[in-house]
Amino acid sequence: MHYLRKYMSKYGLLFTLSLALVALEGVCDLLLPTLMSHMIDRGVLTRELHVVAQYGGWMLAITAAGAFSALGRNVVSSRVSQRFGADLRGDLFRRVQYLTLRDADRFDRASLVTRLTNDVTQVQNFANGMMRIFAKAPILCIGGLFMAVRLNPQLSLVLVVVVPLVILLIILNMRVGFPLFLKVQAALDRLNGAMREYLSGVRSVKAFNRSAYESNKFEAINGEYQSRSTTTLRAMSGFGPAIALVVNLGVVAIVWLGGIRVNEGGMQIGNIIAFVNYMTQILFSLMTISWVFNMFIRARASSGRITEVLALPEGESAPGRGDAGGTAGIDSAGFHAPFSSRPAPAGAGVSFENVGFSYEGADGDRALRGVTLACEPGETLAIVGSTGAGKSTLVQLVPRLYDQTDGIVRIGGIDHRLLDVSYLREMVAVVPQRTVLFTGTVADNLRWGDDSAAQSDLEAAAKAASAHEFIMALPGGYDAMLGQGGVNLSGGQKQRLSIARALIRHPRILILDDCTSALDAVTEGKVKSALKDFGSKPTCLLIAQRISSVIDADRIAVLDDGELVGLGTHEELLQGCAVYRDICRSQFGEGAIPYVSGI
Repeated sequence: MHYLRKYMSKYGLLFTLSLALVALEGVCDLLLPTLMSHMIDRGVLTRELHVVAQYGGWMLAITAAGAFSALGRNVVSSRVSQRFGADLRGDLFRRVQYLTLRDADRFDRASLVTRLTNDVTQVQNFANGMMRIFAKAPILCIGGLFMAVRLNPQLSLVLVVVVPLVILLIILNMRVGFPLFLKVQAALDRLNGAMREYLSGVRSVKAFNRSAYESNKFEAINGEYQSRSTTTLRAMSGFGPAIALVVNLGVVAIVWLGGIRVNEGGMQIGNIIAFVNYMTQILFSLMTISWVFNMFIRARASSGRITEVLALPEGESAPGRGDAGGTAGIDSAGFHAPFSSRPAPAGAGVSFENVGFSYEGADGDRALRGVTLACEPGETLAIVGSTGAGKSTLVQLVPRLYDQTDGIVRIGGIDHRLLDVSYLREMVAVVPQRTVLFTGTVADNLRWGDDSAAQSDLEAAAKAASAHEFIMALPGGYDAMLGQGGVNLSGGQKQRLSIARALIRHPRILILDDCTSALDAVTEGKVKSALKDFGSKPTCLLIAQRISSVIDADRIAVLDDGELVGLGTHEELLQGCAVYRDICRSQFGEGAIPYVSGI
């Protein structure tokens, strides 16, 4: 996995340095009980103070070396783990940004938030622990066993019983804990999802007086998370005490058997004290290893969830990527002027050739089937149809928010998969069906269309979208602050800002996806009239539910259940397309149909 190699190459040296410092600290800790044993047997029991001072000085020097190693290890490990966590979180966020919408739809939004926050934190904490106490534990355990056997091989037979029991408990701990922690993370996803859903729909909740229902729903999800967390912690809580019990029984056995050996003259008191110290170190290390495995189980579950995202192929939206071999920066469609210069662009024709699309992939049900139509440069093509007919799906193929399952989409006569995606999207401006504004000033939101736009450009675009007047009525005008999602604006005001944001881009292709649904007929008429006079005319794909919004389009395409069932002018469709006539009848009535063209 290339992203793992990236982190290893970036932090491998510092990680190794931290492990070396941990190893030095562990060696210092292992030397102290042996030195203390010699000091007791050779100095304290024989009352030779110079021997006590000599061994005491060595112990102080070794303790100081261990302390400096611990200090260096803490500094390095904290630095590496924090940078690693920031890099991992940044890489995960960038990968989420550049996922195709098809791939992004595989994940719940709340799950992605959890992966970016809680899961990254779990992996970061484990990496930090690996460079601190986690790496020290096996050094103390193995070193303690070696030193204990070296002191007294007969007494160390107690370890033959203790160590396998502890290893068995650790393995059992891991097998029980891993699936439980996966369930905890899944429950946390649902908890975050419930909070996100409530906050995004809080107005509807209050309007329908559903606060009690939402509270009960949240309590159920919160209770599930609490229950799974409690079950997991309860299942894991018994392993630590069990390990401590086994090791402490081993300490008791060592003291008892050691006392017998001392009475028989086969062992010195200092050896027993050193052996008990080594047993204590082994106890600490085994307890730590048990905790390490608990952390490893959580980190492994989180790492798997992160890997699910990072392992996905780089999406079509990544800068500089063209799936069919296009080269970044080369205008494959013949638009020779660099778009960054913002020339007054001529329209770019859009054509769909036998296009099919499925959200589930090649084997799924088709949302579009065999759609063939073209929109000439500078032409306005309206797309109508019932809800779920595939209108929004069709126009989302143009900027490659999704890639078609079948057929070809051409921009200026060129397969749009040959174009660099970043360049393609510079040519296109989309006013989505659901208006999305961001926290910041009005000017900040408008400059999403062109971050270099001057104030005069903002005002010109706002006037074309009939937004200038209400913007100037806001406190601060174009510097007025908008809340998250534009909560301090009406639906119609947000739609007009969204249209202005698209116009600032001076696009060659303008996609209007039912973006005037919240406007009254008079305001909509003003916007449509201003759009015709705003700069050079782009190729326009217009989706609308109201026939009055599309009646003056150059041509109208009618979709029904993912298929093209009509294409022509308003009058032609009234005569030859039953679906279009049914839409007109539902909006105006049968008697008014002959007069609809005059609206």
